[in-house]
Amino acid sequence: MCDLRVAILQSELHWENVEKNLKLFSTQILAIESEVDLIVLPEMFNTGFTMNSEELAEPMNSVSMQWMLEMAKTKEAVITGSIIIEEGDKYFNRLIWMQPDGTNEYYDKRHLFRMMDENNHYAGGDKRLIVELKGWKICTMICYDLRFPVWSRNRNDYDCLLYIANWPTARREAWTTLLRARAHENQAYVIGVNRIGEDGNRISFSGDSVIIDPKGATICECEMEKEVTETATLSFSDLKDFREKFPISLDADSFEIQ
Repeated sequence: MCDLRVAILQSELHWENVEKNLKLFSTQILAIESEVDLIVLPEMFNTGFTMNSEELAEPMNSVSMQWMLEMAKTKEAVITGSIIIEEGDKYFNRLIWMQPDGTNEYYDKRHLFRMMDENNHYAGGDKRLIVELKGWKICTMICYDLRFPVWSRNRNDYDCLLYIANWPTARREAWTTLLRARAHENQAYVIGVNRIGEDGNRISFSGDSVIIDPKGATICECEMEKEVTETATLSFSDLKDFREKFPISLDADSFEIQ
């Protein structure tokens, strides 16, 4: 099994301005000098975490989707991040997994952040998405999902857990603590990508984007409140060796999600 090269982009976002955000991330993505397999953007990377879903939603053949395909082709890497998608009379906070050949998969955020009224502006998803990349199995999640460990519990069906977010500075301790906990309990790599700056609601974001190994150690992190791109290599042999020597999955509890 090959190792996986990942780039995480921690950036400020232009509030509800798709054109400016796509231009911003184009510059950052094209500046990645090393070859990578996966490029991770924050939650709602093209608008910020807005409840203005009716005005800013796009269809699945949207400008933002076409941009993601263009970037994926250019860098010959998977691009992932979430955008607002309209389907029928519903709106979704949807993570897109865009591959260089144009094929894509998606995950609709399950846990909607009611403290910002997200549950009244978006429909929640009910299915997990586990994608494959170079033999790796990656489970995709969005922001508030991080607080619900049952939803992300490893059933021996993934190697890496990925969270994209707009997670406020006021709760950064929870962000950093829970990401590390998810790595420990699921014996998997964890990727967490968060934004920085201030949004249109005057909420500040510190970033604290990070990649954590299955033992809970940080292998890559972005400096707090800095716009930066970081890259790291995920070692499959290290993951396999650790799971074989410390097989906690053999004692895991069985459960069902209703």
